[in-house]
Amino acid sequence: MGNDVIKIGNCSGYYGDKLSAAKDMVEGGPIDVLTGDYLAELTMTILFNQKLQRGEDKGYVGTFLKQIKDVAETCKKNNIKIVTNAGGLNPSSMANEIINILKEMSIDLKVAYIDGDDLMPRLEQLKDQGETFVNIDKNTNLGSTEHNLLTANAYLGAWGIKEALDEGADIVVCPRVTDAAVVIGPAAWKFKWKRTDFDELAGALAAGHIIECGCQATGGNYSFFEEVPSFINVGYPIAEIESDGSFTITKHPGTGGLVSVGTVTAQLLYEISSPAYINPDVISHFDTLEINQIGPDRVRVSGCRGSNPPGKHKVCINLATGYRNGMDLVLTGLDIEAKAKTITDTLFHSVGGKDQFDEVSVNLYRTDKKNPDSNEEAMATLSISVKSKNPDLVGRLFSAKIIELSLANYPGFFSAGTGKKPGPVISYWPALIDSKHIK
Repeated sequence: MGNDVIKIGNCSGYYGDKLSAAKDMVEGGPIDVLTGDYLAELTMTILFNQKLQRGEDKGYVGTFLKQIKDVAETCKKNNIKIVTNAGGLNPSSMANEIINILKEMSIDLKVAYIDGDDLMPRLEQLKDQGETFVNIDKNTNLGSTEHNLLTANAYLGAWGIKEALDEGADIVVCPRVTDAAVVIGPAAWKFKWKRTDFDELAGALAAGHIIECGCQATGGNYSFFEEVPSFINVGYPIAEIESDGSFTITKHPGTGGLVSVGTVTAQLLYEISSPAYINPDVISHFDTLEINQIGPDRVRVSGCRGSNPPGKHKVCINLATGYRNGMDLVLTGLDIEAKAKTITDTLFHSVGGKDQFDEVSVNLYRTDKKNPDSNEEAMATLSISVKSKNPDLVGRLFSAKIIELSLANYPGFFSAGTGKKPGPVISYWPALIDSKHIK
């Protein structure tokens, strides 16, 4: 690792990203740290269901274990650290699995894990201490909902990661941390930053935000996609962070994609609601930074200013809010609106009315053309869905009631699919908690 820069390469932007990306990153060129971000808000409920179905020792991103097998030898040889949030709901169990894998491979790497994000065991205690977990989007108190709570995880910052690296960890397994924390932590470790080094931390936060979603910084999901020379083997992003928090975004040579002012700016603006990007470690003021192309697939970002973080941590809460079922019906020919009304009225009369459901959604999509040249151009879609806390009410019987009308309703009846089991409805509840409660 050089004295004036730390090269951090990210190999994942979500659970399900390219499996070989970790191996490609550590073998494609020199890096100091391999990171992986796997935890979208929905992912926490996927991991929750995994624990229910497979046992309390699960609840982590299992595919990361395959990636560990792919990269452990190279990381040992080249002294590459690994920092990931693949620990999900069970970082300690994942750390143990990694230790077992390393033993089987006869590779000596020190594994650490971070915890403290899971608020479920002490949620009632926190409520008694005055935490109301108000939904920051709807301004609704959590106590006002009767839905079942599935998960409640605080977004931890970077300092636990730095501490683990300070103590010699080679692999740091994290639970729900902020997406950028897996980048801020190694940078703070490398340059021995303090908690009050706000400008430096702000730069690392910007770097972490840019590379956290993988190929979105290197041409993927980019509005001006025609600027991208090739989408074959798109390279994953690397942040070369300097001691003052400035950094350069690049990718390994010989890979597809593009690193330009445009791709970096697009990702910088992704999922932000204000130029002041709030994080539990620092507030990064994105309106103070400069972005410049300094070479092919090399973009330098500098001058980012930071300020004191708020005394709050964000919390990701997921609620089980019922079950949903539905079907898409296809309508063709003349009088599309009349046909849609006919089937809708008939269906809900046959199931006993709309009022018994918590939610009813009926939408007609006029994708048909006036003078179609093919059957496909003649088709409009009527999407009908219902939601209820009672799974039986929206189960196969509801689907069957639709199918029963196939020969007894509008002409040309057919559906895009068949009846299915009701699916669970998960609602995301973002809230804040006083940072004093986060250990």
